[in-house]
Amino acid sequence: MSGESDFIGQLRALATHPGARGLEDDAATLIHAGRTLVLTHDTIVEHVHFLPEDPADTVGWKLVAANLSDLAAKGAKPVGALMSYDLSGDTAWDSGFIDGLSAALVRFDCPLIGGDTVRSPAGSARHFGMTAIGEADIVPARGGAAPGDDLWVSGTLGDAGLGLAIAKGELEGADSLLEAYRRPVPRLELGRKLAPLVSAMMDLSDGLLVDARRMAEASGVAIVIETIDVPLSQAFVDARGDTRETSIEAATMGDDYQLLFAAAPRSRKHIEMVAEEIGAEIHCVGIVEEGAGITLQEGGRPVPLPESLGWEH
Repeated sequence: MSGESDFIGQLRALATHPGARGLEDDAATLIHAGRTLVLTHDTIVEHVHFLPEDPADTVGWKLVAANLSDLAAKGAKPVGALMSYDLSGDTAWDSGFIDGLSAALVRFDCPLIGGDTVRSPAGSARHFGMTAIGEADIVPARGGAAPGDDLWVSGTLGDAGLGLAIAKGELEGADSLLEAYRRPVPRLELGRKLAPLVSAMMDLSDGLLVDARRMAEASGVAIVIETIDVPLSQAFVDARGDTRETSIEAATMGDDYQLLFAAAPRSRKHIEMVAEEIGAEIHCVGIVEEGAGITLQEGGRPVPLPESLGWEH
C-alpha cells in the first residue's frame, strides 16, 4: 500500500514554486511586499490524532498547537489562521471545541481570520483543518544540517505518548503526561530566537527517530543519536523507568511538538544562553556526520534501530 512518503513524492512534481521548498519542509514561504510569510496546514482526525473520548476543548486547542508548532520550527511569529470545521451535530461539543480553540488562539496571539464549515455523513470520524500564517526574518529549513553539527531537541520526549496511553486507560501516570498529550505547547519564542543560530530546524511531532531521519534525508547527511541523552521527564521515568529500552520508546513516540535542530558547535554557548534567557529546556542528543540515514548508539557503541522509528501515515 502506498504510504505518506510515496504520495508526497508524487506531489513534488506539482509543487514547483520555490516557496514549496520541494515539500521537504514543515511549511511554505512566500515573499510579499518585502515580508517573508510562512504558511502551514495541518489536519487532525478522530481516532488518528485524538480520541472520541477526548474533551472537545482539548481538540480545539490541539488543532491550533499542531499548526503553530510548524511555525515555531520556522522561526515565525503567528499573524493569522484559517480553519475548516466539521460540524458535529452536537452543539455542546461544538461549543467546547470553540472554547479550546479560543483559549489557544489567545494564548499564542494568533487571530482567526477565516475558514469553512462542512457537515460529514453520520458516523464519519470528525476531522478539522487549519492553515496558519506567520512572519519571519530568517526561515531555517530542515535540509541545512551539515557534518560536524550538534543535534538538539527542546523539552522532554515521550510524555504525550504516555498521555495517550493514560487517556486510553492502558496506563496510570502523572496528570502532566495527559496534559502533554491533550494540550501541547508550541515552542514559538524559542523557535524565533534559535532561527539565526541553527543550520536546520523542524517540528518534532512524529517521533525523534523518524523526524531525525527526515532531517538527515533532506540534508544529505547521517545523524547519530545517543540513547543516554534522550531527555525524559521525571513523570515519564516514574511511569516507565529509565532504561535503554524506555529511552528508545520515548524517541519513537509522536505528539511531542518540540523542536529538533542542528547547529555548529561554535553556536553551542549562544544557544544555551538563549534557552536560559527564556527558561526553555534544551538537550544535545546527537551529532551530524557525513553519510546517510540515522544510527543509534549508547556510550559510543552501536544500538540496533527499533522496527518502527515513529509515526507515519
